Amino acid sequence: MIATIAARELRSLFLSPLAWSILAVTLFILAYLFLSQLEAYVGLQPRLAALNGAPGVADIVVAPLFADAAVVLLLITPLVTMRVLSEERRNRTISLLFSAPVSMTEIVVGKYLGVVSFFLILLGLLSLMPLSLLAGTELDLGKVAAGMLGLMLVTAAFAAIGVYMSSLTEQPTVAAVTTFGLLLLLWIIDWAGNNQMEDSGLLAYLSMLRHYEPLLKGLFNSVDVVYYLLVIVLFIGFSIRRLDATRLQP
Repeated sequence: MIATIAARELRSLFLSPLAWSILAVTLFILAYLFLSQLEAYVGLQPRLAALNGAPGVADIVVAPLFADAAVVLLLITPLVTMRVLSEERRNRTISLLFSAPVSMTEIVVGKYLGVVSFFLILLGLLSLMPLSLLAGTELDLGKVAAGMLGLMLVTAAFAAIGVYMSSLTEQPTVAAVTTFGLLLLLWIIDWAGNNQMEDSGLLAYLSMLRHYEPLLKGLFNSVDVVYYLLVIVLFIGFSIRRLDATRLQP
């Protein structure tokens, strides 16, 4: 049943011109950034050739591309997730879901996986850009894999937060704005502590950016992976509780 709900959600996304527009515009922007980084790398090659242990194409082209991709995804995720549950509440079709022989967990997880599937298609197309470099140069596939893993985890966490915010309101626009606000807060939450030169260990742990940066450098740490998994499970759990509370309302 989860797979059926996920397939239905993915199909409904692609029936909307918004999803196609997001896919096209996002890939266009990222392709432009990729070519810009590649041009900069070509210009630096004479200097890099004279250095021992010089950074490679994965450091100069791929890592900045994935860093930029995370920021772009922070901007577009609210647009994709804003209708997941809020549209059902606004159209009063959520009562049909409640009356169906499925649990709240199956509904939320199915819709979440449908949204994540859309982003996986986007990331799959994005991954073709760095992989195309294999045709002309050596590429550190370990760093590329770590960066792609980090980007997938970031996107999955973004989507979980977006689904939860969508469950709180009947207005998709409100869901989009609040999702963006929360994502931005979690992205820059430790900046204040750093600016005040105080111990910001807790804020750094809560920051999504701080757990993403090591993966961009090819450093795999289970703490970073567990952080994103906790965020995903936590917000999916919040969404399930929210739907349960809505179902029990008279």
